[in-house]
Parts: sequence; structure tokens; C-alpha cells
Amino acid sequence: MRKKKIYLLFVLLISLLLALPLSAAELKNEKARQEGNRLVISYDLEGKEKEAEVNLTITVEGKTYKSSELHIEGDVGKLKTGKGKRVTWNILQDFPRGLRGAADWELTTSGDAFKDATTGMEMIFVKGGCYRMGDTFGDGQSDEKPVHEVCVDDFYIGKYEVTQGQWQSVMGSNPSSFKNCGENCPVEQVSWKDVSNFIDRLSSRTGKRYRLPTEAEWEYAARSGGKSEKYAGGNDVDAVAWYGGNSGSKTHPVGRKQPNGLGLYDMSGNVWEWCNDWYGSDYYGSSPRDNPEGPSSGSGRVNRGGDWSIAAGYVRAAIRYRDHPVARSLNLGFRLALPPGQR
Repeated sequence: MRKKKIYLLFVLLISLLLALPLSAAELKNEKARQEGNRLVISYDLEGKEKEAEVNLTITVEGKTYKSSELHIEGDVGKLKTGKGKRVTWNILQDFPRGLRGAADWELTTSGDAFKDATTGMEMIFVKGGCYRMGDTFGDGQSDEKPVHEVCVDDFYIGKYEVTQGQWQSVMGSNPSSFKNCGENCPVEQVSWKDVSNFIDRLSSRTGKRYRLPTEAEWEYAARSGGKSEKYAGGNDVDAVAWYGGNSGSKTHPVGRKQPNGLGLYDMSGNVWEWCNDWYGSDYYGSSPRDNPEGPSSGSGRVNRGGDWSIAAGYVRAAIRYRDHPVARSLNLGFRLALPPGQR
């Protein structure tokens, strides 16, 4: 990872953090320069795909703006791949008095990914959108109803469940029951509060605002961006999940099953995954449409996705469960999320 800096009018510092591009369409040769009161970003969009979605975020004084919220013109949105792309930001139209502090800019493509330097965790960019959340197949439980429309903003989410090795690198110990599975197996025996401590330490080391995904973000990502998928990646449970019918009563190294449409692994099966939300059995009936975050209080935190020990019906993408925030289990782990503009 390397860092680029450019000094603009009004002591504006723009920095770009470049990471390993892992998507089908890759951003290359990003450069920024000042032209009067404008920031001009040029780049190439390369890859096998003929089209890709390019997104720009700019963070000023801790607040992250989408390109649609600023006076930005040029090559953002759905584009054909090719060289010589150009984006222009008119700074003074958004900040007439200029900028006195630092700002960060970040270009991403759908499915774009980066690797965290501290842990090696791979984070995949998820383009936000709207979807029908809940029991869309009609075979779910009462707390998966009513099916309701939910919209989530852009975010990053872990390509894999957090592993034993990654937990060890941050916390200095490994609490897992399945240690003999190896450091590339999901960490388990971690409570919601244990995970909060892990996030605090990791965020302190990296300067990034890691967090658990919300329940709505988790399901949207599991269903490949809100698609009609029974399991995370399709309707063939054996292709995408370790569950009671094929696991041999144990966890398995992450990434051994097929990924879903966003390139995410093991969101069905292997281990349940903590979400940030408090659990509410009837929350879906009153959930807000935009970026729901769950009830304001409760006795249990949501976990999603099912695990290695249970029947196929319990590793569906819509399945909901909960545990007390201090509960630990040999079938309960997590993956992380990150706001855009944080790579």
C-alpha cells in the first residue's frame, strides 16, 4: 500500500491510499492535480468486463461525501472500461470558504477489494441499494416476516469470516475450540463483547473505523446484493455452505466452498456471524426503509448465517438468531464491515 499526496488551494491535502486491486475491473494509474479551484482525478479502468460501476467518495473533516452530494462531473457511475477517465470536483462550489484541513478521496469499483495490512483481512466493496428483506421464499420463521423493502448505503465487508490467525495477530491468543483446524479456520468462542474489544484494538492500530455489519447489510451482502437467493450464493446448499449435512461435525478453513455473486465466502454455514443490531422478534414490522440498525435496546445481539452443526434450513440467507452479548460458542464467529472512504 502506498500513499499519494497533492496540495491544493486553501491548504487542501488530498491523499489516496492504494491497495491491491482484486476485482474483475481494476482501477489503475490514479492521479490527482489542481486546475484552478478544481481537483481533477484521472485514471484507467481495465479488466475483462466491458462495463463496471465506478464510485468516488471524498472525506472532509471526518465526514464522507458521495459524488452525488458534491459538484462532481465526469467519469463516475456505470462506465465502459478503457483508458483516460477523468473526474472533476469544483471545490469552491461545495466549500466557498475553502478547506483548512485534510481531505481523502477514494475511487472504487463494485467488487473492488483491499487487504488490511495489519491482519491480512480482505475487504470487498459492496455497492448499496434496495432489496426485499426477509422470508422471500415462504419457508422461513415468524421473525423473518413481514418481507419489507430495505435500502442500505455503500460499505465494505470481509471476504471471509475472521480467522483464528487474524484474531491471534490482534489479541495475542486464540480462544477457539477447533484449534486443530488451523489458523485459516474461523475464530469461534468469541462473544459480541469480545468482538467489540477486537474491533477497538484493530481500529486503534489501523486508524480505520472497523465495525460489525448491520443485520440489513449482512443479508444484502449474503444475497449477492439483495438477489433472490435462498443461501448465500444460490439455491444449492452443498455448493456454498458447511452445515450439518456435510461438515463432519467441525469447522473448515474459510473460502473452500463457492463464493456468492459479490465474491464473499461462507456467509451460509461454517459459523454463525455476529451483527451489530439488538435482536427484535417483531422488528421487521416497524423497520425503517433506509439503513435500519435494529431496536434501540434488547437482551440479545443478532447472529446470522447458520453453522457447521445444523440442518440446511438454518443456513438460509434470511435466517435470524440471537445470543446474549457475553455468550460464547464453538459455532459462533464474525466478519467485519467498514464504511466507504476508509480503505
